Amino acid sequence: MKARVYVTLKPSILDPQGKTIAGALHSLGYDAVRDVRQGKYFELDIDAPTVDQTRSLAGEVADRLLANPVIESYRVEVGKP
Repeated sequence: MKARVYVTLKPSILDPQGKTIAGALHSLGYDAVRDVRQGKYFELDIDAPTVDQTRSLAGEVADRLLANPVIESYRVEVGKP
């Protein structure tokens, strides 16, 4: 099963890369873009028998390796390939 993990900075953490991207978009004329927050995306192919076990394993992997819980949060989406 495929698990998708989206890791983003917590709202209270400054995002200089996002600010730089927002500034570049404004200079290109995209003034409607108010803010940009950057993040990371991971796609895991997990051999687990159920959606719940796949979600649990992906969450454990995110907790232990993919996300820094001090400054980042994450969400897991699970679906068949």
